[in-house]
Amino acid sequence: MNNFGIAKGHPNGLMTLFFSEMWERVCYYGMRVLLTLYLVKSLMKGDAEAALIYGAYTGLVYAAPILGGQMADKYLGYKNAVLLGAILMAIGEFLILGGTEHFLLIGMGALIVGNGYFKANISTIVGKLYEDDDPRRDSGFTIFYIGINIGALIATTLIAYIGETYGFKYGFALAGLGMLLGLFIFWSGRKSFAAAEGLEITPEGKEKLGGILTKAQLVVIASLLLIPVCYFLILQNSWMDYILISLFILIVISMVRAGIKADAENNVKIWKDRMIALIIFMVINIAFWACFEQAGTSLTLFADRNVDRNIFGWEMPASMTQFFNPFFIITFGSIFSVMWVKLSEIGRNPSIPLKFAFGVIQLALGFLVTIIGLQFVNSDYQVPLLTLIVLYLLHTTGELFLSPIGLSMVTKLSPKNIAGTAMGAWFLSFAIANYLGGKIAAITGGHAGEGTASAAEGLANYIEVFSTIGYVLLGLAVVIILLNKPIQKLMHGVK
Repeated sequence: MNNFGIAKGHPNGLMTLFFSEMWERVCYYGMRVLLTLYLVKSLMKGDAEAALIYGAYTGLVYAAPILGGQMADKYLGYKNAVLLGAILMAIGEFLILGGTEHFLLIGMGALIVGNGYFKANISTIVGKLYEDDDPRRDSGFTIFYIGINIGALIATTLIAYIGETYGFKYGFALAGLGMLLGLFIFWSGRKSFAAAEGLEITPEGKEKLGGILTKAQLVVIASLLLIPVCYFLILQNSWMDYILISLFILIVISMVRAGIKADAENNVKIWKDRMIALIIFMVINIAFWACFEQAGTSLTLFADRNVDRNIFGWEMPASMTQFFNPFFIITFGSIFSVMWVKLSEIGRNPSIPLKFAFGVIQLALGFLVTIIGLQFVNSDYQVPLLTLIVLYLLHTTGELFLSPIGLSMVTKLSPKNIAGTAMGAWFLSFAIANYLGGKIAAITGGHAGEGTASAAEGLANYIEVFSTIGYVLLGLAVVIILLNKPIQKLMHGVK
């Protein structure tokens, strides 16, 4: 580790990446926190249609890193991919200010493509700051994850409040400014992580086709052409079923083949098994996040209609209830970061499968809290705000057991030459989860928003769906615990 300057026990570059990602998350969550309410209240979409648009958008946002990771691996290099992504995301956010569905969809397209380049590759750079056996890696990713959630906190407080109080366009404009600030920090601090591998355009990326444009330049042009494709897919979101299933099958085949090839090249028998383990974690990740991501859809509309948000005479905007998650991440993130190191030192650190299981259990309990909240419903069929606070507390502690550990795990389980592709595959599981989350939200409380059911029936529908989700997740956790040892065997010592 002599290549890197050390600050507070971690590479200096971690802080540059921390703040770059923080402001990128202000951009992304600033858009996300307002999107469902903007669709329902400004563009007059029904609940179900808004949820499906939201699910298609967020699904594509997380599918895009598959391509973004591969293009960085083969042509652009990680630094240039992040820069391209930041520029496209800022452009996308400002396009939404046009105020029509057309401008919204074009802006979404630019945000999707930009996020594909930014998200996977900045996480990959973080992983490359550490050596394979560095015990600080999990702690470093948890610190990085705190940066993500500081950005989310800014978005779900400041941008949510301004967007709902003064107008959605002001919220979207602030989100775009956040992305520009993240771009500036990344560019100005690029020397702090310059020793990491794979940052620059690759030799293959510098090759010219037809003696005119390099492959890297052609990748940039092709990326711009993907924006109208995303526009179409959001509108025709039923196509996402076939696209995401096909992508999942292709990426699974690609990962297994990469593992077999790595085994043959190194004369070992570990990489194929590790790829299989990563695929299992992807499936668990899909289930977790399809439920967790109700925050932006059904839980936001639930807060808008069936949660008493009055605090000493001030009514909290419904979108601001999403702030509890990043607030709890920031509150407990450092504690968890230290906890994993201390548990490792005394040999009590749970295995990765058990961490995933514990995370799923807490997510389940969060949804089941709504059953308790139902016992304290007021005359307007609203549950106490404390119901959502406890729900998000449990969801957050569950997230801390699973998400930062997952990012670190991908960099450990994957061969170095496909690090970006593997990270892209990991984000594909988020893509499928977000899209499924939209489908779940489309059947959750939608009729109440269309005025065909009473407030009481709408509340009952929300509680029924949330409790069902909770019980299904508890069953999944039991399965993961039973498979703990077989999965660990596939991981071949990765902890």
